[in-house]
Amino acid sequence: MTSITKKIIFILILFIHIGVGYTQNKSILILNGTAHIGNGDVIENSAIGFKDGKLILIADATKIRLNKSEYDTVFNAYGKQIYPGIIAPNSSLGLVEIGEVRATRDEEEVGSINPNARALIAYNTDSKIIPTVRTNGVLLVQCTPRSGLISGTSSIMMLNGWNWEDAAYKIEDGVHMNWPQLQFTSGDDDRSGETKKNEQYEKQLQSLTDFFTSAQAYSKTDKPAKTDLKLDAMKNIFLGKENLYIHVDGSKRILEAITFAKRFSIPHMVVVGGDEAYTVADALKENNIPVILSRIHALPARAEDDVDLPYKQPALLQKAGILFCLSYEGPMEQMGERNLPFTAGTAAAYGLTKEEALMSITLNSAKILGIDSTTGSLEEGKDATLFVSTGDALDMKSNNVEFAFIKGNLIDLNNNQKALYEKYKEKYQIK
Repeated sequence: MTSITKKIIFILILFIHIGVGYTQNKSILILNGTAHIGNGDVIENSAIGFKDGKLILIADATKIRLNKSEYDTVFNAYGKQIYPGIIAPNSSLGLVEIGEVRATRDEEEVGSINPNARALIAYNTDSKIIPTVRTNGVLLVQCTPRSGLISGTSSIMMLNGWNWEDAAYKIEDGVHMNWPQLQFTSGDDDRSGETKKNEQYEKQLQSLTDFFTSAQAYSKTDKPAKTDLKLDAMKNIFLGKENLYIHVDGSKRILEAITFAKRFSIPHMVVVGGDEAYTVADALKENNIPVILSRIHALPARAEDDVDLPYKQPALLQKAGILFCLSYEGPMEQMGERNLPFTAGTAAAYGLTKEEALMSITLNSAKILGIDSTTGSLEEGKDATLFVSTGDALDMKSNNVEFAFIKGNLIDLNNNQKALYEKYKEKYQIK
């Protein structure tokens, strides 16, 4: 048995009695790995220490004097890569288990305007998909509702915990609004079927205008005569305590959405989707509006676009000085979100540096979601939410997450697919 194997077993034993969802009080020191800080910096021979769920040491191990006896466990990560936990924004993970089974889908509510619908309380910590996603280092998600003109309120969730109370990282970070579409298709996706004009466009836009007018007035009333749950759910948007996430694509519609948010003096607007966002970069920068891009592993929206335009848009936004991050919204997104780091790898192949690409799924995401003071990068004082990989986390060929911690808790990286692999590997005697 090698010394590394012994240390791995020791770490596992150490965490047997640590409750899921609770901050651990043991101190851990990870030495000699290549630490990708998440803010663009890299430390080749790093020393990373954490205790009580917080990072207490981030340094170059060759430049400091260490007292290893101060730590309960010391792990040698020589030759391995260390990353901050990946954050998946705009996610329905935990809300949808089987897309074709209505009883397992809690991402939608009846009605068109539902800002009071809370994705938080529908989040299912027992989902079999969650362990599969965190296997690749995705440790936090923005649990996001879908459908209607105003879908509801999202929350940031950790991918561990016995229930939604345990898993909640930031409760209610913003309200999600879907800008009306000018046209739609009758096919299974946006690129098939017959294209038709949305005859309800003006009516839907007027509905949003009327609702926001009422909500703005309501937010200025300290003690309303009667509590309105829908209007009450919008208060923090106008007070600047939560983001208004507007799901919108196309340059014209993005500009319309910006004008709408300015009309109602919304302090913090975020564009979600952002197809063609690079063409209105000046307006986004002028109004300090960040972008959550939809899945870039996709075809362009228009036949005249470069086939690799979705791959290039992150670099175009980076060059324009726009704060952006990547998401994995789209068909089969729940299971597919384990591939989020690989979309960052694609962005790195099309113009971003590797560390800029990492930022697009870590620190940039944390900044947009308002949690960068506690997570998103490996910095002292932040939560010990990180993972260790034997290879490049952004490369699907070499990514191999060995250990992952959320707030210092060691996370079980087993999942149903790994179990099936081992089962049939033994059955067919595959070495």
